Amino acid sequence: MLSYKTLLVALLCTSALAVPVRRELPQEHSHQEILTSVNTSLRKNNPDKIVSSVFGLLAAAAAASGAGSITDTDCLQQATADQAFTNAKAANDVQGQVDALIYRALERNTHGVGTKSNACTSIKAVNPEIGALSQHQDPASDNAAAVNKAIVLTLAQQIAAVGGNPQDALKSGTFKPGNKSDKSGKANTCDDHNDKTGCIFTQNLLVDDATADEINAAVASVGGAASA
Repeated sequence: MLSYKTLLVALLCTSALAVPVRRELPQEHSHQEILTSVNTSLRKNNPDKIVSSVFGLLAAAAAASGAGSITDTDCLQQATADQAFTNAKAANDVQGQVDALIYRALERNTHGVGTKSNACTSIKAVNPEIGALSQHQDPASDNAAAVNKAIVLTLAQQIAAVGGNPQDALKSGTFKPGNKSDKSGKANTCDDHNDKTGCIFTQNLLVDDATADEINAAVASVGGAASA
């Protein structure tokens, strides 16, 4: 028989029930193929006992239930990416490293359309490639287009540094901006944990933050490899 804790974790992995109703609609499974890859790398060595990569994309109350020994939920996404990257690097798994980098740059759920998520300030990443990154912000938040573009260009540099395809940085993109005045929290999101690829891809909802030429220029500006 499944324990209460196991059932609770399963519920939180498929929804964000612990988050207040007034929030941006869930999207933690929108990039599912990235989450799945990160989970595969994380399971190789998981000293902090992080339950699943999905928790790092939830708002604080829901994230805490799967954070393991990470006490600052604003740093759970970074900690998850950092450990997955470490494991993938040890296994000489370039794609695993790339996916960990992309995961670090994904948007986290917030409590309202246009609300920004907090930066991680209490934990320093072990891997400088992860430490160079931050998460996408709600596309309806202030200055989001410029912020998210800068994140993608930095991500492209880090992906190139580990030998991946820098154009994959575009996979970290998010949705069209929602309406900040909509008190229902409805936005242009999707969330389907049964879609193994990720509904943002299969439903063509992803908005590119930069052009291919801009990514190539950003990578060229650091000589084809990012400076850690």
